[in-house]
Amino acid sequence: MPGDQAKPRIYVKVKPERLGALIGQEGSVKTEIMRKTGTVLTVDSENSMIIIEPEADVVPPINLMKAAEIVKAISLGFPPEKALRLLDDDQILVVVDLKQVVGDSPNHLRRIKGRIIGEGGRARRTLEEMTGTYIHVGEHEVAIIGDYERAMAAKQAVEMLAEGRMHSTVYRHLERLLREIKRRERLKMWSPEEI
Repeated sequence: MPGDQAKPRIYVKVKPERLGALIGQEGSVKTEIMRKTGTVLTVDSENSMIIIEPEADVVPPINLMKAAEIVKAISLGFPPEKALRLLDDDQILVVVDLKQVVGDSPNHLRRIKGRIIGEGGRARRTLEEMTGTYIHVGEHEVAIIGDYERAMAAKQAVEMLAEGRMHSTVYRHLERLLREIKRRERLKMWSPEEI
């Protein structure tokens, strides 16, 4: 029929071992994502792919993109409850590919991941607490969920650790960045825009 348009579709490749987490017990996670975004998620387990389509014509395209980001976050290793934080308008997903920083050497990757995670997970936890973000260290990537400025600050800290900077140097740098972010937020709160 003339005027009929094909429904927009987004395809997201998912790590096969993360399909179960994405679907959830009796489809609970998949159903929650669909309900909250107004989308239909079709699982192509043979190709380890998720196909995202709008449930109806009135569903805004941003909802498809949000569903795709949530699927990516779960595929990267985040538990669904943390990935669903991406539903908030101010939250983004940032991924640092460690191979681009240190190359393909498994020994280098293992060492760098160890620096980012820290003893008993302490360095990762410190970065999360300082920036108010969620950080997941995967096979060769570090994924970050948070508001734009804090996620970018966490990304910068992860890259500095990957480049070999000392933890104390990275934390001091992060404190300076976060002071500036908080100062801007305070100024924004008191700006005369609403008057």
